[in-house]
Amino acid sequence: MTEQAVAQRGADVEAPVGWRQSLAIYLHPRPLILLLFGFSSGLPLLLVFGTLSFWLREAGVERSTIGFVSWVALAYGFKWVWAPVVDRVPVPGLSRWLGRRRGWLLAAQLAVAGGLAGMAVTDPALGLERLVWLAVLVAFASATQDIVVDAFRIESGGARLQAAMAATYMIGYRLAMITAGAGVLWLAAWVDPDEASYQHGPWQFAYLVMAGLMSVGILTTLFVSEPSPPARPPADSTREPAAIARLPGALRPLAHWLWSAVLSPFIDFFGRYRWLAFLVLALIASYRVSDIVLGVIANVFYVDMGFTKTEVANVTKVFGVVMTLVGAVVGGVLVNRLGVMRILFAGALLAAATNLLFAVLAASGASLPLLIGVVAMDNLSGGLASAAFVAYLSALTNVQYSATQYALFSSVMLLMPKFLGGFSGVLVDRLGYEGFFTLTAVMGVPVLVLVWLAARYTELNNGNGEAET
Repeated sequence: MTEQAVAQRGADVEAPVGWRQSLAIYLHPRPLILLLFGFSSGLPLLLVFGTLSFWLREAGVERSTIGFVSWVALAYGFKWVWAPVVDRVPVPGLSRWLGRRRGWLLAAQLAVAGGLAGMAVTDPALGLERLVWLAVLVAFASATQDIVVDAFRIESGGARLQAAMAATYMIGYRLAMITAGAGVLWLAAWVDPDEASYQHGPWQFAYLVMAGLMSVGILTTLFVSEPSPPARPPADSTREPAAIARLPGALRPLAHWLWSAVLSPFIDFFGRYRWLAFLVLALIASYRVSDIVLGVIANVFYVDMGFTKTEVANVTKVFGVVMTLVGAVVGGVLVNRLGVMRILFAGALLAAATNLLFAVLAASGASLPLLIGVVAMDNLSGGLASAAFVAYLSALTNVQYSATQYALFSSVMLLMPKFLGGFSGVLVDRLGYEGFFTLTAVMGVPVLVLVWLAARYTELNNGNGEAET
């Protein structure tokens, strides 16, 4: 790197700027590009999870079956498995034409669009198995798109641009969730001649529109420039087992890659926390269990209660998302003021307690004002808990392995709750809605114990180089 380049890089990172220049960073092309990629990434999630469960229930699919179908979303919890392949292996043809990142992006986005179109023309009342396999394709391709967008963002700008790109990405992602949640229900209700009986046509129309909206990401991929791949630091072979150096030439690079890309992040984590690593992993794996298990069956509950598509769209998909964002902002402020572990405990307590409000709603009947109140409290607490949890995961991560370890932590967070969520329909059939919601609240009690133990026995870096206990 030349002296001029070094000086410029230093200026990019350290030079003070005014408020006007700080705000003008959002007019830079890269944050605007990440806004569009955020929309493309956020669109498929609800279409294979919450919105899909609403559609299946309207089609007469049993609650227990809908719960098991929710396992489709486990693809997002396993994306770290194939992330090293996406990072290093080019897509035949596309990568040569578009570059490594854009080639994978286009392949993933085309697969998502094709899968959504296939889901649209498949009536679950007649071809449920085909619909589920298409949903698996969408989830796998969507998780792959997330991997590439994260890499694209990291490689696209310096420290100041990263914050702006992360912000615009999240805005795009949330807008897409509103579109895939409320938007689908609005579209289906708009063309539905009679909501009293199930019709495939409205859902086909809505899902075809969603498939068409993937063109936002596809066109962005085609017109943006490929980010410059960063120079990879030289491998530190001192920690590698000596046996790797003695392997035959063809196996040595593969063994080194598996060691550095897959095993080293685990070894680092367990080396830093030792036996406490199991306590930390138990907390990560269970922290969101109350919310996620309830979330699998929430849309089915709204259908069974008799709320209309428009009511569910307005209250849970728009108002609810807004309240989640408010809760996240409040959580960020409180974490900064009071520390991670206190708000992590408060978030876990509130997330479990607000599940009891759903039991009250189930006992009270289809009351729209009560639904609004329950959704407000539930999403506020969920947003606060999410902000604290993201701060906790970030503090656990070693910067040397930041991408891999964070992906692993976030995957561990999803696996057990989403697996248990698959049995939510069976539990509702046996316990009823009131009993089920009460059970999900009780699931949060062990989490409080784990947070207390983690706060007592582990230390976190609070971001200022100081330890927080």
